[in-house]
Amino acid sequence: MAAEVSQLLLAVVQGIPAGATNDDLTKALPDVSAATRVEALNILLQQGGIEILKKGEKLVYRAKDPEKKSALPKDADNEEKVVYGIVEEGGNKGIWIRDIRMKSNLNMIQLNKILKNLETKKLIKAVKSVNASKKKVYMLYNLEPDLSITGGAWYQDQDFEVEFVDVLNQQCLRFLQMKRDNAEKKREGPLAFKQMSCCTVNEVQKFISDLGISKVNLAEADLETILKTVVYDGNAERVRQHNGSYVYRAVNSPLPPTGLVQMPCGICPVIKNCSNCGDVTAITCEYMRDWLD
Repeated sequence: MAAEVSQLLLAVVQGIPAGATNDDLTKALPDVSAATRVEALNILLQQGGIEILKKGEKLVYRAKDPEKKSALPKDADNEEKVVYGIVEEGGNKGIWIRDIRMKSNLNMIQLNKILKNLETKKLIKAVKSVNASKKKVYMLYNLEPDLSITGGAWYQDQDFEVEFVDVLNQQCLRFLQMKRDNAEKKREGPLAFKQMSCCTVNEVQKFISDLGISKVNLAEADLETILKTVVYDGNAERVRQHNGSYVYRAVNSPLPPTGLVQMPCGICPVIKNCSNCGDVTAITCEYMRDWLD
């Protein structure tokens, strides 16, 4: 009986992508007793057909992707499944322990114990975020943290690498100036000079890669961030092409450089989230304080 009911319940749960509550299941199968429904749900949980989450005060049952295998062992209890599911939803940007507690409705002692167990089993991991160095976010163990969490190539152990960024800025500018000097030597007219002095991000990336000054692999997006700081300092211009892409060329600026490249805001990966209040703010930013000092 329970096995047959489990298939009916699975069909109901699959029809509600956001997750079905006990009320939804009772309404869909009014003739099924509570005891049989619980037994059938346990069968689905053991088979890995559904996962259990907690939203507010209610349990929610959600169908699992048949091709997606859970790393949770079959003997994991419901609380562990709830916490694991919440962490999984956070993806590679992770989730604060405060948000896990609010979604799971577990007390801190119980939640800390579950998180510790999951960490010990290497199912989840805690990662420090550059947004708030004293806080940790949790994510699945096999995920690579998002750049907004690690800060990307410009951060090491949550510390902003000012000297590394300075060196990259100087070398990118040197390459642009070399390109400009070579164009000047050819003396082929102003239009040809302007065109020949332009560089693509890919050319700059190859130049930096050949220099071997970076221990990490820098993507084109990383080098474009540095090139923009060269532009902000007034040493280069960014030119839009017909196909929508951009090229860069060195310019002779009559104004002294602004030094923006040394300012953390220039290449901050979470500057879009920065405001006068909240976790990301210049008022409490450790990197801003160090730069000002």
